[in-house]
Amino acid sequence: MAQTSLVGKVALVAGATRGAGRGIAVALGEAGATVYCTGRSSGAARSGYDRSETIEETASAVTAAGGTGIPVRVDHSVPDEVAALADRIADDHGRLDVLVNDVWGGENLIEWDVPVWEHDLAGGLQMLDNVTRTHLITSHFALRLLTRTPGGLVVEMTDGTREHNDANYRVSTFYDLAKAVPLRLAFTLARELAPVGGTAVALTPGWLRSEMMLEHMGVTEETWRDATDRHFAAISESPLFVGRAVAGLAADPDVRRRNGGSFSSGGLAQEYGFTDVDGSRPDCWRYLDEVQGAGRPPDATGYR
Repeated sequence: MAQTSLVGKVALVAGATRGAGRGIAVALGEAGATVYCTGRSSGAARSGYDRSETIEETASAVTAAGGTGIPVRVDHSVPDEVAALADRIADDHGRLDVLVNDVWGGENLIEWDVPVWEHDLAGGLQMLDNVTRTHLITSHFALRLLTRTPGGLVVEMTDGTREHNDANYRVSTFYDLAKAVPLRLAFTLARELAPVGGTAVALTPGWLRSEMMLEHMGVTEETWRDATDRHFAAISESPLFVGRAVAGLAADPDVRRRNGGSFSSGGLAQEYGFTDVDGSRPDCWRYLDEVQGAGRPPDATGYR
């Protein structure tokens, strides 16, 4: 795997408790960064998922990987809590080099292929609020610090590339809109960050082996190839893979050429040379379009 160094860099991963957020935080730690790991699951306190993963576990994994992990319990929908977080980072380091907006919390609100007039209204609106309100509040306060130093990077996490989502119906109207928000935020933030030397991009993982997805599939990180969904068994990727994509972006001296763009973990792996934990480079979105979406049988040959 191509090596990256982020020693001396300070990152904030908003929504680092589990899934992609945890993978991103750990990968930034691999590269030597100091990583603030935020979320609502801390100690005995739980988010709406009521799961066991905590930000303390993520921070410990960051430190074990070679960085410095700092857990901070934050509800990113509460402006005062985010403002206090930004002040703490400023007091501790006087800088912020990387902001990853990964707050979501909408998995239990998804209703597949349900039209807007039948979809639960409160749940649909909550999905939109989760991704819109939290990302805007976090950017409002964190970017005041990030823009103090030229070269800052903002990564808006979503599901699907701009190209794919523009051409496909994504689950439901509410979910589709929720995943369009980070894509558009990356575009608008790019315009606002460019004059001060910053960069904003949108990034999507592929079919992610998050803790919740592994449970849903009835497998573990060690047995994922045994999943009954053979497409998942063929092309899924670990959370660390998309994390290494973020690390690659953060270490790229010419990352500004990507300002406003939409990227995938698999696509960036081809450019930056990083691999997943098994040494492969799964290119999930190309696979989804060319194999699964085309109705072809599961076969990852040429896609990882």
